[in-house]
Amino acid sequence: MSSIVDPRSLLYRHLTPEDAQALAAETLRTCDDGELYMQFMASEAFGFDDGRLKTADYSRDAGFGLRGVSGEMTGFAHANEISAKAIRRAGETLQLLDPATGPKAGPPAKSNRHLYTDASPLDLVGFGEKVKLLETIDAAARARDPRVAQVSASLSGSWSVVEIVRPDGFIATDVRPLVRLSVSIVAESNGRRETGSFGMGGRWLYDDLFRPENWNRAIDGALAQALTNLESIDAPAGEMTVIMAPGWPGVILHEAVGHGLEGDFNRKGTSAFAGRIGERVAAPGVTIVDDGSIADRRGSLSVDDEGTPTQETVLIEDGILKGYMHDRLNARLMGVEPTGNGRRENYAHAPMPRMTNTFMRAGEQDPAELLSGVKKGIYTKNFGGGQVDIVSGKFVFSCTEAYMVENGKLGAPIKGATIIGDGPSVLTRVTGIGNDLELDRGIGVCGKGGQSVPAGVGQPTLVVEGLTVGGTA
Repeated sequence: MSSIVDPRSLLYRHLTPEDAQALAAETLRTCDDGELYMQFMASEAFGFDDGRLKTADYSRDAGFGLRGVSGEMTGFAHANEISAKAIRRAGETLQLLDPATGPKAGPPAKSNRHLYTDASPLDLVGFGEKVKLLETIDAAARARDPRVAQVSASLSGSWSVVEIVRPDGFIATDVRPLVRLSVSIVAESNGRRETGSFGMGGRWLYDDLFRPENWNRAIDGALAQALTNLESIDAPAGEMTVIMAPGWPGVILHEAVGHGLEGDFNRKGTSAFAGRIGERVAAPGVTIVDDGSIADRRGSLSVDDEGTPTQETVLIEDGILKGYMHDRLNARLMGVEPTGNGRRENYAHAPMPRMTNTFMRAGEQDPAELLSGVKKGIYTKNFGGGQVDIVSGKFVFSCTEAYMVENGKLGAPIKGATIIGDGPSVLTRVTGIGNDLELDRGIGVCGKGGQSVPAGVGQPTLVVEGLTVGGTA
């Protein structure tokens, strides 16, 4: 596929670009807004476990989603056949909508920006080389330490060609690569087994993942976490000061705060942040942005799934709520501009407001000084799964690597710690912001409304007072 001169040809096998424009105009003529969204997708995944290749999956798919919007009503139909007949049949669904009575929504701004390569990662490296990489990682990890009991490694890649055709003649095209490498290690000592993991990826080709310094970094990271957890003691419980490491721990902001700042929840008044623009919602110094325009990042898009160019959107600035993330529908109904956050899992789903790369900006404090100022608490380096209630912002997160903090120094690693709190109040309890902002390594997947999309998170070192820690001690 990487040798295809025009990736759009994968979409136009049974109709022409002119046909698509005419069909969009015909099927959406009575709607306020909407689009014909066409997509070709190819993906693969390799899983190496217990010293052998366990999975090798490859799939390809193509189809379209036709969405019409009239007022607050949305009609949507999709099919895995891109043809005039199928699109017209989908258009019959939109006849159930009330005809638009107001002015038509204008098209998105035009953009020819490309934040990542058009090339497909799938075909530039052979099947044998991909399997060989996983074999090499498995052997290298086992040779690192006699306590390594089990190694799992996975490699995945996808390539997607998207074209958005609107009834007003607007067309946007985006070609999206995505790759990821993950390593998980189980270490065993004296009958005790603990796990560590490390992953990386982004909107690029496989080249970086095949560099020895990168896959060795993944092995070292997973092994270090597993060996640390072998030494862990039961986590304490109670209300205490929590220091969060930079980078991936920003996932707690994504879940506890980010979803509550998406436009649909605020338009409907179901978010804890609804109607609070201009109010203080966080401690001074807390600035949170969503930025889908960072080159090569996992959560980035040259244009969103409605054709709007992505941008940096300041959500909270110096503790004051400044705005929300919007798709076209919610932006129009709330009287503001779209922010490039209309996203969908694929052609079979309608878009909704979603995060891209959401992170807290750096402060001015030295991370070592922040640590030295904590007499007693815990330091969280990595988080696993979490649960969040969007309406209240209440969350529970499990720590996969954490340490005691005593008299300003890291103490023993702890096991079984969970962080419990709520998004609106956790932001008000931030008492220290490091100067060491990091974005995650490109592993995030965000779920909402039954749809999953790649997303990025990040933060500097943070000190948060009075969080509830659930422990096992």
